[in-house]
Amino acid sequence: MGYFETFTDFIRMGRHGVYVWSVYGIAIIVIASHLVSLAMQKRRVLKEFRKMKKRGVL
Repeated sequence: MGYFETFTDFIRMGRHGVYVWSVYGIAIIVIASHLVSLAMQKRRVLKEFRKMKKRGVL
């Protein structure tokens, strides 16, 4: 059998579960916010590009 006897032991991570899972949660939040930020930036750049193209700048 593996390191953990039960699923509950896996979740608790030898009494370090709170720290382990909170770090995973924070990492997911940071990565998701970065992806959202990049998508919003891309949308702004494309919008500005379309404006410039419409004005004949490009």
